[in-house]
Amino acid sequence: MAKPNYQHEKRQKDLAKKKKKEEKMRRKAEKANAPKEGPETSPAEGETPSTP
Repeated sequence: MAKPNYQHEKRQKDLAKKKKKEEKMRRKAEKANAPKEGPETSPAEGETPSTP
């Protein structure tokens, strides 16, 4: 019977963890940038667009 390759398992686990962390950081950065862009591009509550 072949013995398990624990280093391969650890490497795969670490890669998955790193990918998940990077994805989370990317989403956090997008979320942080989104509020700054939002109010400038859309009219505020109660206001109508300035198109005649």
